[in-house]
Amino acid sequence: MRLIEIRLLDGPNVYRLEPALKLEVAVGRRRTWYGQRLPDAHARVDLGATVRPIDAPRPVAELASWVARLHRLSGSAAWLFDEGRASSPGRARIPVTIHRTSEPGHWIVVVPWREADRAEAITEAALALTELGLDPVTTHAATRRTAGRPGRSRTLARALRTIDAAHGRGPAWIRDAERRVPIIGISGTNGKTTTTRMISHILRVAGHHVGTTTSDGVMVDERLVEAGDLTGPYGARTVLGRDDIDIAVLETARGGLMLRGLGYESNDAAVLTNVSSDHMDLQGIHTLPELAEVKSIIARVTRADGVVVLNADDDLVAGLTPRVRANVWLFSLRTSGARLRRHLARGGRAWLLVDGMLTEADGDARRPVIAAADVPATMGGIARHNVANALAAAAGARAMGATLDQVVEGLRTYGLDDTARNGRLDLYRRGPTTVIVDFAHNEAGVTAILDVADGLAGDRAARARAGTQVTMIVGTAGDRPDDTLRGVARIAAERADRVVIKETQEYLRGRTREGVIGELRAGITAGGQDGRAAQVHEDEPSAIRAETREDGLLAPDGRAGVLVLMCHEDRAGVVAVLTELGFEPV
Repeated sequence: MRLIEIRLLDGPNVYRLEPALKLEVAVGRRRTWYGQRLPDAHARVDLGATVRPIDAPRPVAELASWVARLHRLSGSAAWLFDEGRASSPGRARIPVTIHRTSEPGHWIVVVPWREADRAEAITEAALALTELGLDPVTTHAATRRTAGRPGRSRTLARALRTIDAAHGRGPAWIRDAERRVPIIGISGTNGKTTTTRMISHILRVAGHHVGTTTSDGVMVDERLVEAGDLTGPYGARTVLGRDDIDIAVLETARGGLMLRGLGYESNDAAVLTNVSSDHMDLQGIHTLPELAEVKSIIARVTRADGVVVLNADDDLVAGLTPRVRANVWLFSLRTSGARLRRHLARGGRAWLLVDGMLTEADGDARRPVIAAADVPATMGGIARHNVANALAAAAGARAMGATLDQVVEGLRTYGLDDTARNGRLDLYRRGPTTVIVDFAHNEAGVTAILDVADGLAGDRAARARAGTQVTMIVGTAGDRPDDTLRGVARIAAERADRVVIKETQEYLRGRTREGVIGELRAGITAGGQDGRAAQVHEDEPSAIRAETREDGLLAPDGRAGVLVLMCHEDRAGVVAVLTELGFEPV
């Protein structure tokens, strides 16, 4: 048995909706993960499901038993009695659970914690005692039993003395009794930043002072006050600790949930946009159902009298309904389907796109609210992904008390200032050439942004007839698995007329630049273009400059064209080049 990691999760997590210590070990020979991103039902792993000790490898079962026994012997389970979860201190039994992973041979032991040093001391002692082969049932501490009794262990006695001396900090999470403002949490793979910003804007229109976390930073009343990717527990605690807001809109990403847990105890509402392949093979998450389970944390912690908004068009998201204790609302770009029919027949609420109108539905009632084409972020309705985001945002804002009139005004005015989008579907134009700058960083994002390019320039057949062209500049962070890097480039090659590569050297994250470029070239080739001939630019500004030069390849002979850039590293530099070259924001 090998130790993989001991991790303290400060808040709700995939295993428990409270702070938990995660102990990961591996049993057997070293193997790498293999399988399908969307496995069949028999091959799926429910990360939060508990495994009976009898069904786990013996060393793992003994390790869990030692963790539980050390908590009892050291008195570390007494807080259960203080919190009313045990009828008497003597009956307090710390809940230790065993969990499977899809990593071959990897197992998780989970236990709640209240004092960091003590929790880690117990875990390390349990590992040591298991490795020594001591039986947690028959082994007794010399300090607890008469000397000379069979099974006495000086190792156990020393461990108990170490545990008794340890205390440490408590979990860094905000309990419901400590927070003073309502919270709506937003998660998903794509669209969560846009949805978060839309909800914040609607709630501002509704008269609230709004604290917001996004991957761009912390904002107060839509003004950036702290830059950085603050979609984890630090960003949430930063917002909830402010005294100049009366409502919190918190974008919540996978990384913070896996590495630290949620930064607070519960939501009043939550929105889950979608789940697609992104950040796979990190922190032991390999499949889409596992990713959905992680992101579902914000839905599971939503209060019973609150609302969870789920995407009815995404089977993984809509399938989370049984895990939710709150009221469920759905949103959908469709107006039919068995799932929607059942939901509305039960009197449920949904936000739908009906004949081009964003519509609120309650049972059989329909209330048309605003035309999708009148929401600037949808670019006249052709940006279908932002139509979906607008539906999700409208539902989320309504769940937080906004009126229909406030939703209309908020959606109608969101994005009129180009800084509101901040790299999400930013458009620039010079003559017949349009440049789209977008944060797309996975297959679903690339598909969505090329849908917009098709809306502007027509599909490939229409472009060939009109003599127009779509060029896409691809490149993303090196911590994406091979199939994601190839998938991004493959989709670009299948949909765009020309694909070039830009490097993102600041985000290689362990890969070599040659490795990233090689995977992108392979994807371009798989998409039907010559990946070996694809031009490589050293960074985003130089890619834009080269592809928009007067005699460049984007619009030769003055033909109209659309250039799409996956922009992650240097948006300011890209905007500076576009401004220098005479492009104006749309």
